[in-house]
Amino acid sequence: MNIIKRAAALLSCAVLASACGCSSKAKVTEQKKQVEISFSWWGNDARNKYTLEAINKFESLHPEIKVNCSYSEWSGYEKRNKVWMISDTECDVMQINYGWLTEYFDNGNGYYKLRELSDTLDLSGYSEDDLRYGTKDGVLYALPIAMNTETVYINKTLYDSFGAKVPETWDDLFAAAELMEPKGVYPLSATSKSMWLYLIAYAEQTQGKKILKEDGSLNFTAEDFAVMIDFYAQLIDKKVMPLVEHYERIKLDNEEYAGSVAWVSDAKSYFGAAIDNGREIVIADYTAKEGCPHGEGWYAKPATMYAVSKNTAHPNEAGMLLDYLVNSSQMATLQGIEKGIPLSSHAKKVLQSDGVLTGLQYDASKKMDLCTLSELSPVLENDTIINDFFTASTDYIYQKAGLMETAAAFCNKLDIS
Repeated sequence: MNIIKRAAALLSCAVLASACGCSSKAKVTEQKKQVEISFSWWGNDARNKYTLEAINKFESLHPEIKVNCSYSEWSGYEKRNKVWMISDTECDVMQINYGWLTEYFDNGNGYYKLRELSDTLDLSGYSEDDLRYGTKDGVLYALPIAMNTETVYINKTLYDSFGAKVPETWDDLFAAAELMEPKGVYPLSATSKSMWLYLIAYAEQTQGKKILKEDGSLNFTAEDFAVMIDFYAQLIDKKVMPLVEHYERIKLDNEEYAGSVAWVSDAKSYFGAAIDNGREIVIADYTAKEGCPHGEGWYAKPATMYAVSKNTAHPNEAGMLLDYLVNSSQMATLQGIEKGIPLSSHAKKVLQSDGVLTGLQYDASKKMDLCTLSELSPVLENDTIINDFFTASTDYIYQKAGLMETAAAFCNKLDIS
């Protein structure tokens, strides 16, 4: 009996040892370490919600990859990005502003070279013309998500109530102001950056030259800037628009402004309420003087871009995430046209199938396709330059300085290159 018990015990141990060995092997497999990468972006609650949902779907498709997310509203993100880039602590994949490609270029060491990710990143949905926006010195460092330009949005219902025509020329704006001013309504409005670019369009058309040379150096003289300052003063004096520092977004909803110069990407946020209230909002032609080619003096840029950190320890996985963000049907469906009409033909095909490519923002995007717009240099979005321009203009408007004195003083502050 003891022999039988001993044999049974030995057999039991063998079975347990075998079972333990299988369990141990399975445990090693289950505990295989995930690759962790990070992803950062800026946006409102709606953007954050759909982006987080998209990342969850990506992780389900690729359980071997864990994505750590970092996001905030624009101003906070902009400040953090500067710290990240200076300290080399940026995320593996990041949403970047168009101007940052130049600001953090660092002689080609600012971002990862995306064509080196060809095993995981599909660029076939982009034209080479689109890719040039993310290219520096012949190397692709960032992918544009969609294109953006300043656009003239008009509340046609309100214009019609005054018997005013949708403006096509600069003179049309002054004609509309004559009709609306008695009721305290402005035909147009704009933030400082939008109005700065709008005034550049006027000056380029009337002066017959670009504000910058091809090498990015300044082409305008004090006389050219005097034209911009004086025209802005006329717009204010004739009640075409309020001073930029007095601009209030809510006054579009209240119909104290009958129109606005704003980015394509701002269409819904600026005029969604008016459309919901039954107002007809239309995209006016890019304002021009009589006989001027359509779109002359107007500029376009990527609405936003994606880049990969030069310091990433997992470039292939970063490439997989970037490919998912710009090409996948899941991201395209969740994002829709919130960031603009996607440049990736793969994403655009999904939206066409979903019937999403309609509405005001789509109309504004299609307007860009009707003409050739100049590429917006990041230096023209420099906040210091823009603030200095309107400070000088306000001095002139309130007669604190003469026109040429004001223009010359502004020129002396410029450091465009």
